[in-house]
Formats: sequence, C-alpha cells, structure tokens
Amino acid sequence: MSEPQENSQAQRIALLTGLYTAQGIPFGFFTLALPVLMRDAGWSLTSIGFLQFLALPWGIKFLWAPALDHHGSRRGWLMFFQCAACLMALILSQLDLKAGSLILFGAVFLFNLLAASQDIVTDGLAVRLLGAKERGLANAIQVGAYRLGMILGGGLLLWIFSHEGWQVMFLCMAGLLGLTILPVLPLKEPPRHTAPSNRPQGMALVIGWLHRALAPGMLTFFGLILCFRFGDQILNSLLPPFLLDHGVSKSTIALMKGGVGSATSLLGASIGGWLVYQLGRRKAMLLAGLSQAAGFGLYVAVAFQMGGVELLWAATVLEGIVGTMATVALFTLMMDASDPEHAGTDYTLLASVVVAVSSLGSLAGGVLGDKLGYGTTFLIATCLAVAGTLFVVWWLDRHPTNERIAEAWR
Repeated sequence: MSEPQENSQAQRIALLTGLYTAQGIPFGFFTLALPVLMRDAGWSLTSIGFLQFLALPWGIKFLWAPALDHHGSRRGWLMFFQCAACLMALILSQLDLKAGSLILFGAVFLFNLLAASQDIVTDGLAVRLLGAKERGLANAIQVGAYRLGMILGGGLLLWIFSHEGWQVMFLCMAGLLGLTILPVLPLKEPPRHTAPSNRPQGMALVIGWLHRALAPGMLTFFGLILCFRFGDQILNSLLPPFLLDHGVSKSTIALMKGGVGSATSLLGASIGGWLVYQLGRRKAMLLAGLSQAAGFGLYVAVAFQMGGVELLWAATVLEGIVGTMATVALFTLMMDASDPEHAGTDYTLLASVVVAVSSLGSLAGGVLGDKLGYGTTFLIATCLAVAGTLFVVWWLDRHPTNERIAEAWR
C-alpha cells in the first residue's frame, strides 16, 4: 500500500487534527453554548429543544456518502466544506438571536450539513492515507480532536460571547475554522484505483449505501457494534438524571461531565491510541472494554448506597479515560472493516450504527430505569458491557468479518 508514504506522518497528523477539530467546534457550540444563549435571550424551551432535530444530517449522512466517495477529489471536497463553514460563521455573525427562528434554524441546519459531509470525506481519507499500524493513532486524534473542538465551541466561544457579544464570537469561530483549512492545502491526495467508467452512476450511486451495507461481513459487524456498545449506552444515558437525583447540583454536574469528563477523555484518547499501536486490536479492545465495565462498577456502588459524591468524581475521571479508550479501539476496528475503495461510505455506515445503538441504548435505559431503578439497571448494563466485549473478541478470533479485519486483528 503506497498511499501512506505520499504525505509525511506529521502532515497526516496535522490534517486529521485540523479536520476533526473543525467538526467539533460547531457541534460543541450548537449543543452546549447556543441553548444557553437562546435561553438568555428569552427563547422558549420548546424552541431550544427543536435544535436537536437540526442535527439530522449527522444521522442520515450515509445517504449521500457514495456520491462524495466516488465523485470529485477529496481535497476539493474538503476545501469546499471548510471554506463554506467559514462563510456560514461570517453570516451568523450578522444575525441576531432575536432574528426570525426560521433564519437562525436554517443556518444551524446548513452548518450541520456541511460538518456531516466533511466528516464523510475525512473518515474516508483517513482510511486511505493511513496504514493499519497508524489507525490507532488516527482514532486517538479523531476522538481527542473532536473533543477539543467541542471544548472550544462550547466553552471558549461562550466565554467570548459573554465578554464581546454575538458578532465577535462568530468572527472568532470563522477564524478558528479558517485555521483548520491550512493543513488541507499541502494534501497529496491518494489516487483512486477504480477507473471513472467503473464508478457507480445514477441509481446505483443513490442506493450505493445499501449495496455497501449488504457487502460481505458488514451486517455481522453491525451486530458486533451493538454487542460492544449497548451496555455502555444504557448506563451513560442515565448518568445525568442519576447525578441530579442523587443531590448533585446542576453546576457541579456541568463541571463534572463537561469539564473534568472532557479533559479526561482527551487523556483516554491518547492512551487508547497507544494501546492499539503497542498491543494490537485484540488486546486493546479486550483491555479497554473490560476496563470500561470495571469503571461502571463505581456507579453501581453509588446506586446501591455504597458511596457518595467523592466516588462519583472518581467514577467520572475513570469513565472519561477508559470509556474513550474503548471508543478508540472500536473506531480503529471500524476503519479496518472499511473497504478503501468505498471508505467514506463504509465508515459512515458503521458510524451511523454507533449512533443508532446509542439511541436504542438510551431508550432501553429509560425503560429499565423506570421499572427496576438505577442500581439494578446499572448492574445489568455492566454485565452486558462485559459480555459484549468478550463476545466480540471470541467472535473475531473465530470469524473475522473480512480479510482486512483478519489481517489487523492479531
């Protein structure tokens, strides 16, 4: 595989760091900072809640992933999406929170559309640019840089607003996004091995995502993602109400999950990348998955009245580290599972399954929490996390879903 040598490792690291940070900046702003600003400006909770629907492009981006995968240059798409995001930030600097909701919501939707589309190209490019040995590093960058972007978008920009106002805040966002364009400029794009005449066209391109979902091993891998993430998502979906019901103040929850949790996740991303690089996929997934389940035990202890706020702080720190380690291990395996010729589509489909499992886990967590209480539900989630990790390792030991997985697994 010759592509990884076309760009130096430093260039690849800078490129992926910039691109994933660029995705996190608007996501952090629109999910963390904007609701605060809207409420402060007098918007209703119903209007603020509608923001969640504007993230729809992230859930359905697999529909247009084949078009970005097989038409146009990756560098060209990245330049277009990055520059368009800067332009959108400049446009938003001229709006006002008191402006008509349709205008503001339309701008937010377009921003999500641009970021989700950029993500398709970035993930596909990462698969093509990196050798198997480097993908652990890439996913550490992916998780860590995205989290960094969220901190900048949800924290720094909110602080700038409190001191300088709406216009300066979005000008600063445009500036931050502009910086992430710089690593794209020297990109030497890996060549496509598929001749233009053999690339999907017409209806085949429209339903290309379905063709890739039915490719050998993909449906099995969907199931493995469900096994690995389901218990984790059940527990994590209940943590905010659990903390509140146990007497933790809203400001403390914000610091605990938004500040400390985000900071420790950056450390976890680094450790996760190191584990995949040094130990390989199998050992890293086994260690990270079981460590994450062990961390859940602290929440179980608190739920059964065997600890207080101090134990919750310890659980937050540990979960931020080991939870991110597990995410890096899974995302690295998802890159291995993606066909380089359909990398953007394959990885986007797998990422969509991760989102779907998150929603399914949240639903199951709510139902179980109401029926059984926090303690029993957390215990079930922990057992599912252990069983899921062991099953994924057992299955891939015996039935690698494709040759790429088989080569990288051990």
